[in-house]
Amino acid sequence: MASSAAFFLLAVAALHVCCCRGQGRDGGAVAAIYSLGDSITDTGNLAKEAPPGAFETIKHLPYGVTFGRPTGRCSDGLLMIDFLAHDMGLPFLNPYLAKNTSFDHGVNFAVAGATAMDPADQSNRTFSLKLQLRWFKDFMKSTFDTDEEIRKRLQSSLVLVGEIGGNDYNYALFGNKSVSEVEKLIPAVVQTIIDATKEVLDMGASRVIVPGNFPIGCFPSYLTAMASPEQSAYDSAGCLKDLNLFAAKHNAQLQRAVAGLRSSYPDAAIAYADYFNSFLSLLKGAPALGFDENSTHTACCGAGGRYNYDERRMCGVEGTAACADPSAYVSWDGIHMTQAAYKEMSRLIYHGRYLQPQILSFQE
Repeated sequence: MASSAAFFLLAVAALHVCCCRGQGRDGGAVAAIYSLGDSITDTGNLAKEAPPGAFETIKHLPYGVTFGRPTGRCSDGLLMIDFLAHDMGLPFLNPYLAKNTSFDHGVNFAVAGATAMDPADQSNRTFSLKLQLRWFKDFMKSTFDTDEEIRKRLQSSLVLVGEIGGNDYNYALFGNKSVSEVEKLIPAVVQTIIDATKEVLDMGASRVIVPGNFPIGCFPSYLTAMASPEQSAYDSAGCLKDLNLFAAKHNAQLQRAVAGLRSSYPDAAIAYADYFNSFLSLLKGAPALGFDENSTHTACCGAGGRYNYDERRMCGVEGTAACADPSAYVSWDGIHMTQAAYKEMSRLIYHGRYLQPQILSFQE
């Protein structure tokens, strides 16, 4: 096997050949990125925080196989946040819980498994948005001397609030609650995201992106756990209709709330990142993008079955195996995407029409 350094160079070479500097809508350079979220964005916080023996799979190959080594990312390689940072002319974001590392160009506060709302059961320790926001504030206060210095820094930065909230629903749905029951959580989840975004804006953030949820009915995890004998339960793309409708309801409420933020903060550039429709676009164009058209709903890493997903034998445990070519798959482990899919999602969103409005520009 090639060295980690060689794999790292290959991973970087696989990035978009794009800009050397990213800008906001007003033309000002983005000097730093600050990110809050869950496993879609976590670049190593959970792996660094988890005690020995917990969440061991993400600390070992095959996680990170395309990158050349495990990094704590829930994928075979890079994430959307990595491609975005590169395209903005910035280094990859280091996780907040990393020691002796540089945070000169931003910090990643996202933690895999994080929820938007604080868990009702306090013994169930998850890294909620509230906790991440506290980390964010503590970091800014310890790094800059005054509130004015913080505001100045944030005015030349980009802040991502999410994707977050997906796990609030995942825990409930996989806890045997019905879709109709879980729908009742949507207003509170959305309000929690909006309240956190307001706090970031009140600190002085001038560019904020709030992503929505994915069409979860297309994911191998849900396709396996909630398989239906009725063909009418599936849409033409092979996704579960009820789950996608549920995700769309969350997104509709979140989009309306984000629009309200724009009215309240007219001097800030606030965008909604449409993960839902960009993912469906990816699925529709998968063969032309180099993905195996017969594997768009199949996990690269798993233990077999129709969708290669088994919640009792998750990727990385004994009895599972990774596919030979992750770049041909959309899904990495049934829950998270491959580097190849994240790269395409980043292109569709940040360089395409799924960032609404488009508040970023990229210079060659």
